[in-house]
Amino acid sequence: MEYIAYLHKDKGSDYGVSFPDFPGCVTAGKSLEEARRMAVEALTLHMAGMLEDGEAIPEPSTLDQLAKDPAMRGAVAFLVSAEPPEKTVRINITARESQIETIDRLARARGMTRSAYMVQSAVRITTTRERTRGTARRRA
Repeated sequence: MEYIAYLHKDKGSDYGVSFPDFPGCVTAGKSLEEARRMAVEALTLHMAGMLEDGEAIPEPSTLDQLAKDPAMRGAVAFLVSAEPPEKTVRINITARESQIETIDRLARARGMTRSAYMVQSAVRITTTRERTRGTARRRA
């Protein structure tokens, strides 16, 4: 989902970011790029907290809906893409001991957990294969 964020810069301050759809969700950065990165992180964490508290995530407002918002005065509006975190599900798998040892070694080398490494690898392989098939179909 893409949410509108307001970027403000007061003299002698960092770049501040706020979200009209998420009152109280604010962040800042010393540079525009840092403010943009911090906005994604702040929004993602804010949504996780809302879900943990049993609150619903609002639908994104449109620019037309916010056109007369006084908080937008003097701000630059930009879009921040963030998805509410999904529930983590535990699963069991069966593999040879040597395969698990290899997965653990590769995961450690990348600073990842076994689960994160396996999921990321599976998704990357699937995505790559789907892209390759799509390219092959277009060429045919």
